Amino acid sequence: MRVGKVGTLAAVAMLAAGCAGLGASSDDAPNVLTTMGFGLPDEHATARVEVFRSQHPDIDLRITEGAFDEQQFLSAVASGEPPDLVYADRIKLGGFAARGAVQPIDDCLRRHRVDLSVFRPAAVRQVTVDGQTYGLPDFATAKLLIINNPAVRAAGIDPARMSATDWPLLAEQARALTALADGRLRRIGFDPKLPDFVPLWAKANGIELISPDGRSANLDDPKVAEALRFTTDLVKAQAPWATFKALKDGFDEFGAGNQYAKDQLAAMPMDSFYINTLATNSPGVDVTVKPFTDRAGNAFTELGGQAWAIPKGAAHPEHACDFLVTMTAKDTWVTAAKARRAGLAAKGRPYGGTFTANREADAEIFATVYRPQGNRIIEQGVPVVLSLQEKAFALPPSPAAPDLVRAWRSAAVRVLTGEQTVERALADAQREADLALRRVIGR
Repeated sequence: MRVGKVGTLAAVAMLAAGCAGLGASSDDAPNVLTTMGFGLPDEHATARVEVFRSQHPDIDLRITEGAFDEQQFLSAVASGEPPDLVYADRIKLGGFAARGAVQPIDDCLRRHRVDLSVFRPAAVRQVTVDGQTYGLPDFATAKLLIINNPAVRAAGIDPARMSATDWPLLAEQARALTALADGRLRRIGFDPKLPDFVPLWAKANGIELISPDGRSANLDDPKVAEALRFTTDLVKAQAPWATFKALKDGFDEFGAGNQYAKDQLAAMPMDSFYINTLATNSPGVDVTVKPFTDRAGNAFTELGGQAWAIPKGAAHPEHACDFLVTMTAKDTWVTAAKARRAGLAAKGRPYGGTFTANREADAEIFATVYRPQGNRIIEQGVPVVLSLQEKAFALPPSPAAPDLVRAWRSAAVRVLTGEQTVERALADAQREADLALRRVIGR
C-alpha cells in the first residue's frame, strides 16, 4: 500500500481503548458478525436485516446502533479489533482504502457472482480505487430543484420556467423573491446550499473538484472560482451570511412548519429524500420539483449515498461478504420496499419509492411496489428522480477525500463571511488539498 497508511493508523491507535467491543475474536465467537455506522430506524433497514438473518440463521448478527464515527472506526482498525462491517458515506472510501482501513472485496464479489454493472456507474466509481472494489453501494440520493409555487408566482415568475441554467437571470429572480419584514429577512429567495453543494455548482460550470484518478484537486480552477463567486454573491445579495444562516438554522426543516409551508424559502436545490419529507409532513404544500441543470440547460445531478465495506482485520470477512451482498441485492431491496410501503400505509402516510444504487432493484420496485397515491409532491418528484439517476456524476474516490471536502467547504464559508476573497480562499484551499494529498500518497 502507499506511504502514509501505517502512520495514519498508528496515530489513532492510542484512541482504541474506547472502541473495545466493536470487533469480535474469531476464536471466541466464530459466528458473531458486528457492524458499525448502521442503525434500524425504519423498515428499509429492519426488513433487509431480517432477510439476512433468515438466510443465515447460524450467524449472530449484532447491529451496533449509532451514526458513523470516522475517528472511532480508524481507532478500532488500528487496535486490531475492528467491526466486521462498516457503513459509511461513499466519498470516504478512497481515504479509508489509502489508509489500509478497508479491504478489497473483489474475491467476495466473484464468489457471489455479483455483476457490478447492475449498480449505477456513479456509485461504483466511488467504491473503486486503483481498479479494486472496496465496497458495495447502498442507497442513492439525487439532487434536484424544489420551488415554492405561491411565492414565485406572486413575483410574476412561472415556476415551470425557473431553473439554475441562466445564472444572471437566477440572480435577478433571487433578489425579487427575497422578502423582508421590518428590515429583517423573512424569506430567502434562492438558497444555493453552500457550502455543501459546492461540487454541484462547480460541475454545472463544467469542472469537477477532484481529478478522475483522485490524486489531485482542482479547487483553484477558474471555473470553480466562477461558480463559488456566483453562489456566494447570490447569498450576499439577499442578506449578510450571518442573517441568511440564522433564518435557515431556524427552519423546521423536517416538520409540518417547514420553510415551504411557512413561506420562508422560494427555491433551492435539495437531496431527493426531501420530497418524501414534504409529502409526509406537509402534503398540501404547493411546490414544483424539477431537475437541476448545468449552464447549457442539460439536466444532471450529483449522486450520493452510503456503501458497505469490510474493514482490514475483520474477524469474519466471509460472513461480512455474505451480509453486504445480501443487503444490496435486488430481491432484498424489493422486500424492504414492500415493508416500507406497508409501514407507512399503517400510519396513513404516502410511500414515495425506494431509491437505491442497484438499477435492477429500482426497476422492480417502481414497476411492482410503487404506486402513485394522489400526493402531488411524490407524483411529480418520483419521475424527476428516476430521470436523473442515469445522468448523475459522483466525485471520484481520493486518498485524501475528508481533507479535500474540508478544504472546499471552509473556503466557501470564508468567502461568505467576508474573511477572504474567492481567489484567496480557493488558493488557500488548494494548498491545503495539495498538502493533504502529499501526506497521504507520499509524494
